[in-house]
Amino acid sequence: MKGYLCMLKRKLVKIGNLELRDEPLLLAPMEDVTDRMFRELCKRYGADLMYTEFVSSDALVREVNKTLQKMELNEQERPVGIQLYGKEIDAMAEAAKIAEEAKPDIIDINFGCPVKKIATKGAGAGMLKDIPKMIAMTTAIVKAVNTPVTVKTRLGWDDSSKHIVEIAERLQDTGIKALTIHGRTRAQMYTGEADWTLIGEVKNNPRMHIPIIGNGDISSPQKARKYLDTYGVDALMVGRPSIGRPWIFKEIRHFLDTGELLPAPTITEHVEMIREQVNKSVEWLGERRGILHSRRHLAVTFKGLEHFRPLKIKMLRTESIEELNTILDEIAERWADHSSPCSE
Repeated sequence: MKGYLCMLKRKLVKIGNLELRDEPLLLAPMEDVTDRMFRELCKRYGADLMYTEFVSSDALVREVNKTLQKMELNEQERPVGIQLYGKEIDAMAEAAKIAEEAKPDIIDINFGCPVKKIATKGAGAGMLKDIPKMIAMTTAIVKAVNTPVTVKTRLGWDDSSKHIVEIAERLQDTGIKALTIHGRTRAQMYTGEADWTLIGEVKNNPRMHIPIIGNGDISSPQKARKYLDTYGVDALMVGRPSIGRPWIFKEIRHFLDTGELLPAPTITEHVEMIREQVNKSVEWLGERRGILHSRRHLAVTFKGLEHFRPLKIKMLRTESIEELNTILDEIAERWADHSSPCSE
């Protein structure tokens, strides 16, 4: 496929009044993943813009403590966006006003989450079945706040409704400052390969002037380079490939800048990374809740390590930070000379 704009000199990416470096790398908002500890790690490894976990507009309006806690931001992680989801226009506009009080750099609207309990109720990717309401909701949120508003969505609800080129134009007309597109439909969930062709068509549409951010299957530095050069997107958003592997941002950035691949971190380095993440989670949420909240990361950490299953089961069952740290010590000792397998 002919490359889009790949020969043009790249420039800083502007999202409202926020300026990012050229070819910026964004951490995708992910529930039970992008808490502030993980965001801090990804920032350290080179992510240019972070997003919070999904924030429910209804829970935010009701001032649910766990939801308010998701919006606790640290200065060292900036720039950072708060992502909102919901199905009611008034509640989403009100939630945006509340979120703005936390002083995020961006307020993002979730029109992409495919999870059944969200999408089938008309929120997240469910909004792709009611485009007029999507546009009305986005318009209301843009009018409600002064913070730059962005949107994350998918190609369409299913293969028969991939209307993202038209939808992108209509969203831009509401006043959003950037659009992220995941290259799958809601029906696909996370199966099959992401289709970047339509993402490229949106970017190559002469009517579009806001930054277009591509998302889906950015699992290696080589893929990152390919997607940027082939489809001409302004930025890349990395999601699931970063889970248990926050250093992917460092790997991608180094390859984009030099064309060279970095060696994978050692298991010892990996152990210290996950130990820091879990210990900070425990400090923030308490021992039991902090460990439970970290299990999504622990479940994929050290994936592919030979003869690891018995120790992995033990690691995922413990609710003691002392025992967990002992297990991590054992991993570091037994596989000290190995590189992290999930980097391969």
